[in-house]
Amino acid sequence: MPMDAKNVHHGLYVKANDYGDLLILCLYVDDVIFTGSNLKMIGHFKHIMMNEFEMTNLGLMSYFLGIEIIQGDDGFFIHQRKFAADFFKEV
Repeated sequence: MPMDAKNVHHGLYVKANDYGDLLILCLYVDDVIFTGSNLKMIGHFKHIMMNEFEMTNLGLMSYFLGIEIIQGDDGFFIHQRKFAADFFKEV
């Protein structure tokens, strides 16, 4: 598996192995979220990161940078309901 990740956009990195599996990482200041298509690849990355850096595993993501994420067996839904509600309270 290639060890280099491609910087797709500032703060967004994608790594693919020879089998087409992906690991996608988003880095913002001191927050990192990651996902991928291969659970073994995700687990390996998490293990390496937690050994190298002081990290807290918050589990499945539910909120990040004002974006709310609802995860279920059939996929996930992303919305900004709280942001919109707060915005209209101020208007």
